[in-house]
Amino acid sequence: MLLLRLPDEITSVQDIPDGYSPPPLGRRRDVLAAVTRAVPAADLSDPAWGELLGPTWSMELSIGSADRVDTIMLHIRGSGDGVLTTVFRLAEALSCKVLDCSEGDLITPGEASGWPGFQQYRDRVAGGVH
Repeated sequence: MLLLRLPDEITSVQDIPDGYSPPPLGRRRDVLAAVTRAVPAADLSDPAWGELLGPTWSMELSIGSADRVDTIMLHIRGSGDGVLTTVFRLAEALSCKVLDCSEGDLITPGEASGWPGFQQYRDRVAGGVH
């Protein structure tokens, strides 16, 4: 999943104009502070590559090392829908939207995403091991 800034009127990937470049999320220190406020348990000891651990999942936050943070890529592993609560908490704290890379569209709280489908596919292919 990808966290990025988009205007309110953009509610679908199809609404994004060709060549559109989203505004940055902010300066790295401000982004890190927002992540910490949203999810105090976040491990930002490596500020370019944060980590969150849930009861049945883990999430790596690819923030990067540049002073200006344009987007944050979320690498999610494990199972359970509780991870989506954390994803949307981060998005709200950073005033951005969530792009579900597996489905290729924007998602909002309470809306189905590719996460459940991905978990089913992974469990079928890996024989339930994750």
